[in-house]
Amino acid sequence: MKIAVAKGDGIGPEIMESVLNIFKAAEVPLEYEFVDMGKWVFDKGHSNGMTPEAQATIESLGILFKGPMETPKGKGVKSVNVTARKTWNTYANKRTFQTLHGVDTVFSKAGIPIDITIVRENIEDTYGGIEHMLTHDVALSRRFITRPGSMQVIKYAFEMARKKGCKRITCGHKANIMKITDGLFLQVFYEIAKEYPELKADDVIVDDLCMKLVSRPDVFDVVVLTNLQGDIVSDLCAGLVGGLGFAPSANIGDHICIFEAVHGTAPDIAGKNIANPTALLLSGFGMLRHLGLMQKAAMIENALLYTLENGVHTGDFGDKSTAAVNTTEFANAIISNFGKTPVHNPRPQLEDKPATQTVFKLEKNPLIMSKEMEDEVIVGVDFFIESFEQPSVLAEKLLQHTGNLFKLVTISNRGTQVWPKGSVFTNLVNQYRARFESIEEAALTQTDIAELYRLIMKDFKVCSLEVLNMWAGKKAYSLAQGQ
Repeated sequence: MKIAVAKGDGIGPEIMESVLNIFKAAEVPLEYEFVDMGKWVFDKGHSNGMTPEAQATIESLGILFKGPMETPKGKGVKSVNVTARKTWNTYANKRTFQTLHGVDTVFSKAGIPIDITIVRENIEDTYGGIEHMLTHDVALSRRFITRPGSMQVIKYAFEMARKKGCKRITCGHKANIMKITDGLFLQVFYEIAKEYPELKADDVIVDDLCMKLVSRPDVFDVVVLTNLQGDIVSDLCAGLVGGLGFAPSANIGDHICIFEAVHGTAPDIAGKNIANPTALLLSGFGMLRHLGLMQKAAMIENALLYTLENGVHTGDFGDKSTAAVNTTEFANAIISNFGKTPVHNPRPQLEDKPATQTVFKLEKNPLIMSKEMEDEVIVGVDFFIESFEQPSVLAEKLLQHTGNLFKLVTISNRGTQVWPKGSVFTNLVNQYRARFESIEEAALTQTDIAELYRLIMKDFKVCSLEVLNMWAGKKAYSLAQGQ
């Protein structure tokens, strides 16, 4: 089977060479087609960080094994790592964090074993990168959480937990504050949980989750989270097992999967042959198992674990009283330990499940959507307007435009209500949200909204607007703080 390989930037080429040498010595039955991605590709004018030829190769092969990559700073370009995940809809980011004997941490010294899998939604949330300056003082980032996107990643998390033989799956969220976005993610979690009665499904508010992870990480099994929260929590978990140098990452999609090291490019040590290749190697094990090469994955991983148990280490970890080895020597030590079994947590030699490489030739973009809800009704609109005036003055002007269809319900500033009631101690910025609702929740049209817009823009600069909907008699929008 042939896969695409991108060496990466900084230490990327040397740790990738190290891992591929280990695979070669183990006679892993893979061929590699190297593709051009990373900072130097940005520098040549490719704004997405990859050449067209690289994109075509990856889309034809379906598997990308990549080293760490740098995004140029201050050039207005998007991260190539995020672009790759989103372009190919690798909706589930799976990171497994396990105690590695020979990598000392607070928990390993205390005899507390860790085996946590974080599944992070990989496409949506604030990683859409949709941002605008509404005024010279106010920036807006749009956060998208969708039902189909949530279903994809949560379904994957439950299926993975079942296959792994897990007992517990936890949803980390902030639905106590973001009641609609995180609320939707949590709702989908419990809808899917009904299909997996053998798994204990529960949820934890993300800040409480972080506290529990650093105090009792051994009680968690699989945790699924939205994108930004998952990014933060997965790095926290890396710290529990020794750092990002021991954190593998798999980005799973229906058509294309990416296996990568998520640590940085470490340009300060690039070319010195002293980098630790463990994270990329661990990611490679995930790739081999994904491709059904169970026996090769287990053999090499057992050799790695045996090597770590025997105190072999690069300069970034391990017993400082013993000499560190370089990248090449570390790889050679692993190769020399093929066939040996570690004392702690040896990996079982499962039967291979050879995967047949599938070439997907899509004619159009897949559209993912759930069943449309009935009784959709427009019942109002939020206008985000720029103003330097006090709330009472603002309200007086806005009330002149309500007409026979609308009523002015609330005015808020940075999400806190300042009219019809509020506090003089609430600091204001020069951008308000004015909420108009229809009288007695009567149905409105987009033409009604447009007419109100026409009237309001005579007095104010309208920065943005959001239509207020109701589905099946339930409001599909949140209240202002203090409303």
